[in-house]
Amino acid sequence: WSQSVHKGADASRRIHIHIDREVMGAVLVTGGAGYIGSHVTKALLGAGRDVVVLDSLVVGHREAVCGEPLVEADIADTETVRQTIRKFGVTSVMHLAAFLSVGESVLYPERYYLNNVTKTIALIKALVSESVECLIFSSTAAVYGESEGIPIAEDHLTRPSNAYGETKLAIERALPHYETAYGLRSICLRYFNAAGADEDGEIGEDHDPEEHLIPRALAAASGGVPLVVFGEDYETEDGTCRRDYVHVSDLAAAHILALAALEEGKPSAIYNLANGHSFSVREVITAVERVTGTRVPHEYGPRRSGDPAVLSASSKRARAELGWNPVYRDLDAIVKSAWHWHRSHPKGYGE
Repeated sequence: WSQSVHKGADASRRIHIHIDREVMGAVLVTGGAGYIGSHVTKALLGAGRDVVVLDSLVVGHREAVCGEPLVEADIADTETVRQTIRKFGVTSVMHLAAFLSVGESVLYPERYYLNNVTKTIALIKALVSESVECLIFSSTAAVYGESEGIPIAEDHLTRPSNAYGETKLAIERALPHYETAYGLRSICLRYFNAAGADEDGEIGEDHDPEEHLIPRALAAASGGVPLVVFGEDYETEDGTCRRDYVHVSDLAAAHILALAALEEGKPSAIYNLANGHSFSVREVITAVERVTGTRVPHEYGPRRSGDPAVLSASSKRARAELGWNPVYRDLDAIVKSAWHWHRSHPKGYGE
């Protein structure tokens, strides 16, 4: 496999990944109708892979699948998963189907343990039953909780401060046992704050309700309700949370490289996926105002339970071992891609 980057006009850049060897079997993408999953699916297609998406469409969008085979089913529907693997000749799985709201996980932990842990174990049962040997698992920076040092490396203490992070960590801890017992090798990708949208404008971020900062700020700049900033009393330079924003297309590229590593026989591993630099909420608001040329109406509210003050990571391991090289490093470039999607899809996939 190899990766090449083509630089275009203005600061937007396109990632191309192609295969330099015999194509493997099909890849099953669970949650492939969601925000990150749809970008991963598109990247796989660009890499010449056969792809099938399995999504319950509880939060995903049929339109985001871009015409690829879609099996509408729950990941816990073991028989349907097994039939799908056999029908499409699936040899590898990328598991992105999960609930992901930090605040909701604090209020409704049972919902998160059921969906993110119990159902994922049911999915893994189907994979080992069909002798699938390669799994890419969508994990999260939330496994770290409050950081004890910046930037965070993969060997940092894992001490989640919310149920979302705990459920992802539970699966991370289970996977080595499944490898020992059944030979299922895996790579866990710990995302930091996914942001931005597909450069072509075909797919983007459409959550209901939307909880992510950049699309909420863009909506406010477009005449929507004022942005609520959750907390202004954190121990940061300007009192607001700081986060490490990584472009969704860079995340998708990392999935392709991780899959190549497993299919080439490399061992199971865990990788951070991050920009390596954090931005405060106030800095993001300023960037949105620069890109849109419009003020972002905003007000301040209380902190959200479970939110760490700062999350920023080192991705040295992914760079060294996977050859991952994120190309959307500039905050304005990330915001610009999200703004392109927002302007062309003001109602998300509903328009």
